[in-house]
Amino acid sequence: MKGVAPFARRLRAVLLAMAVLTGGALTGTAPVAAQDAVGDEQAGFQAYLQQVRGRAIAAGVKPATVDAVLPTLTFNPRVVALDRQQPETAPNAPISMFAPYRAAHVDAARIERGRTTYAAQRSGLASVEAQTGVPEQIMVAIWGHETNYGSYTGNFDLLRSLASLAYEGRRRPLFEGEFIAAMKMIDRGVPRAQLLGSWAGATGNPQFLPSVYLRLARDGDGDGRADIWNSAADTLASIGNYFAMAGWRAGEPWGVAVGVPATFDRAEVRNRLVSPRCPRVFERHSGWRTMAEWRALGMVPESGSWPADRVQATLIEPDGPGRTAYLLTSNYRVILDYNCSNFYALSVGLLADAIAR
Repeated sequence: MKGVAPFARRLRAVLLAMAVLTGGALTGTAPVAAQDAVGDEQAGFQAYLQQVRGRAIAAGVKPATVDAVLPTLTFNPRVVALDRQQPETAPNAPISMFAPYRAAHVDAARIERGRTTYAAQRSGLASVEAQTGVPEQIMVAIWGHETNYGSYTGNFDLLRSLASLAYEGRRRPLFEGEFIAAMKMIDRGVPRAQLLGSWAGATGNPQFLPSVYLRLARDGDGDGRADIWNSAADTLASIGNYFAMAGWRAGEPWGVAVGVPATFDRAEVRNRLVSPRCPRVFERHSGWRTMAEWRALGMVPESGSWPADRVQATLIEPDGPGRTAYLLTSNYRVILDYNCSNFYALSVGLLADAIAR
């Protein structure tokens, strides 16, 4: 029996070594160092939340709300990993073709569902358009593009995600502000269980960030609540209000598809301005010209009629010379305000046109 204890110690040492090599698989637990790292992360996260507590209360969140929310939160490393995986576009990186994106986002199924939604919501849509000047089909297209008319809105716990992203620190001012705004939503009566969405904090049918919800969400069905998760009327009224506040001009289209003549001199209309916002997006646009000037330069609409001569527009050729080009008005810039991507904004406009056709 004297050899049992040394043997047991040697066996334990071997098992521990194997557990370290296999990441704890033999024992069902993580290595001690990994456990310590996780513990340190959670401890740091909890300490950060206590710092946020005072800032949230100073920003107007009720102390009772803060004290109800903070103890329920744990650090979520997954959302941090997703944030770090977001590609950063190099200034000289090649730009992909628009056609495949358009095929995936302006597809027959999305158009058909959009037409069904459009028909079902016509009375409410007409009222919102009368109030805001935003076309009915544009509101429906945003809903379709963001969440396929509510079929997927995200299942991340918004408060946990935003707090974790704020704690990580890479974009702390943004995410801490949205975390505090999400707690203000609770103060406004939004149920805690309703606060689900994307890993980055967008929520509901229109995928509003919490701060956007607080500023722009609207009650469209008259029940006293802005329920962008369950109410189609509230969803569409909120999207319409967003666009109106972003500067939508009633009576002007978002853009028009055109053919460009083979002899067109692109250098003549080159944009010489550098946008401080989304420079990669705006550098693809020409300078501004009126529709009358574009017509004089040989542009021909692919269908329909020209907008009024006074309407100003820029030119974009998303798939290069020889393919469909678009003249884009200031209302296109409003769509970019929702999501600063040419492919996104073009697809929203084209989906809206297809829905209304």
